[in-house]
Amino acid sequence: MTNKLISKPVTINLALQGGGSHGAFTWGVLDRLLEEENLQFEGVSGVSAGAMNAVMLAQGLLEGGHQGARDKLDKYWDKVGIKLPTIKDVPKLFADISNFFGSGLYQNTGSSNLDLFNTISALDFNPLKLIVEELVDFELLQKYCRLKLFVGATHVKTGKLKIFTNEALTIDAVMASACLPSVAQTGVEIDGEIYWDGGYCANPAIYPLIYDCKCKDVLTILLHPLERDEAPNSPADIMERIAELGFSSTFLREMRAITIAKKRINPDRDLDAFEKRLCESRFHFVHAERLMNELSVSSKMNNMGIFLHKLKEHGRARAEAFLQNDADKVGCQSSVDLRALFC
Repeated sequence: MTNKLISKPVTINLALQGGGSHGAFTWGVLDRLLEEENLQFEGVSGVSAGAMNAVMLAQGLLEGGHQGARDKLDKYWDKVGIKLPTIKDVPKLFADISNFFGSGLYQNTGSSNLDLFNTISALDFNPLKLIVEELVDFELLQKYCRLKLFVGATHVKTGKLKIFTNEALTIDAVMASACLPSVAQTGVEIDGEIYWDGGYCANPAIYPLIYDCKCKDVLTILLHPLERDEAPNSPADIMERIAELGFSSTFLREMRAITIAKKRINPDRDLDAFEKRLCESRFHFVHAERLMNELSVSSKMNNMGIFLHKLKEHGRARAEAFLQNDADKVGCQSSVDLRALFC
């Protein structure tokens, strides 16, 4: 039986990164956090796999509290491991699939790569959509969910970030947040506008948790390492790193902007509401730097059950370490040095 490490009620906001199957790490982190009965959640921001985890968390909390959320997350990831077709031996074409070499995907590729792409494209995310529709009642979330949800997607025409909140949250909004255009060959249409994966604009968006929530603590569950052990030196590794940077640079820029702003705000003068919220915000991270350095980008497409459950257990272990080392800081101070990480 897990020892409870949070002795008094505390509230946090969650920021959940996207990362395909690596989102099972977040599953494990949330599973451990939800064992803490005194830990409550106000807002959750997520894109792609982070958005999937967010809506499962919200639906589960609504249905059955902390245990209901654990059960819902279990059902989702178990179905992902069973129902989604597993594509074995995915080559390092994933960087192209991630839309940074999208035009090159259709040319100068061998027939095996084209066959792989056609196989992926034929899925059109329908199996994933069926799973989400089966497990989530979006009308119920719109009406009764107390958790503030911020699901990010990229507006294709303008390149701007679109945040779907509770009242606008639909199955299409969640699928848009996870729509890689080079895989689906198109976007998700909502109210006449086309949207792509939210990771192109934010992974995930932090600002709604600062300015639209009362809670001052933001816990980010990282799926992308803040630093790679080595620089890539092969064409395939270089393409993987370019793809990864494309989905992590937005988060790095936002965190750097927040860090610089917090540094320059003078708390001794009268602050407006905007400055006060930013100045008082506190940050915490749960990450798997070592593990993510060992995993290839292409492993984000590995949905084999044994792989997902190993990620879950690693997430639980990292959450346990966070609770052991930093739980007492929540509500009092940041547990990370933002300047060292982002400046």
